[in-house]
Amino acid sequence: MSRLISFSTMVALALGTFPVASAQQPSAGALASEFSLLDQYGKRHTLADYRGRWVVLFFYPKNDTPGCTKEVCSFRDDIVELHALSAQVLGVSVDSVQSHARFAEKHGLPFPLLADEDGSVARSYDALFSLGFVKWAKRHTFIVDPQGRLAKIYRSVEPATHSDRVISDIKAMQGRG
Repeated sequence: MSRLISFSTMVALALGTFPVASAQQPSAGALASEFSLLDQYGKRHTLADYRGRWVVLFFYPKNDTPGCTKEVCSFRDDIVELHALSAQVLGVSVDSVQSHARFAEKHGLPFPLLADEDGSVARSYDALFSLGFVKWAKRHTFIVDPQGRLAKIYRSVEPATHSDRVISDIKAMQGRG
């Protein structure tokens, strides 16, 4: 059974950006889908909690995998600059609260990692990849403006440098860059 799960995991990671049937793809300018998820400390977060601020909502496949670790550490390393832009970073995957707690502690992550264990939030953002019993969040990022609208959508990212691109785009949207 563990070999089957390992094989399914490898196939899903290899096909992680392969399109799957889903609800309508969100588009820039649309209202961002509301959510209510627990973070690594068991605290509930909703998108409405951050109204009036920029939100960097990034979905990632799996805690403690090489690309995901690079991506979260990139946001960690740039958190001071992101906060200076009044941007809140929120990471989302289908991992559990406990898995997020271990991952956040291991890498000193200063932002919430939200547990979307059933994949419903990822699905609402067209960011869910599923092979039936195995599912992952796709590596997609959404910048939500202070009014709750999708300002920018990234459907393909380079994990190690993604935060630089996000910072540059937020600065441009704010008229700073």
